Amino acid sequence: MIYADSSVIVKRYYEEPGTARVREGWGREDRVFTSKVSYAEVHAALARKHRERGISAVGFRAATDAFEGEWHSYDHVLVDASTLTDVRRLVRRHPLRGFDAIHLTAALWLKRELGSQVEFWVSDERLEAAARKERLAVVNPERPS
Repeated sequence: MIYADSSVIVKRYYEEPGTARVREGWGREDRVFTSKVSYAEVHAALARKHRERGISAVGFRAATDAFEGEWHSYDHVLVDASTLTDVRRLVRRHPLRGFDAIHLTAALWLKRELGSQVEFWVSDERLEAAARKERLAVVNPERPS
């Protein structure tokens, strides 16, 4: 089972280091979980790439349309009191940005709720380090497996 943060989800729709591994790895999984905040983060990241001319107008439309079309197929972890229980502890222990803390606490919540290991897919070094310290199985698609 996979929990993906938005830095990895973007790779599914925009060609960059790690894209091939994301597409391959997720093809073998039935379920990919992510927090509801990924919706805003992925759209914002793709828009930034378009503004900075990293993606053409046609490519931007194709990427956002593909993401919109697949958004319903992700298993969404809500942002609520039960999933945010670890946020305060996590931000005190690790140098995390707000949405990164939400992704990490959502993955930890998911692991507890399902009672099984969750692969935490991430391409952000700080978040990756924090997830490893929190004993999650981490996959960074930009690194060799």
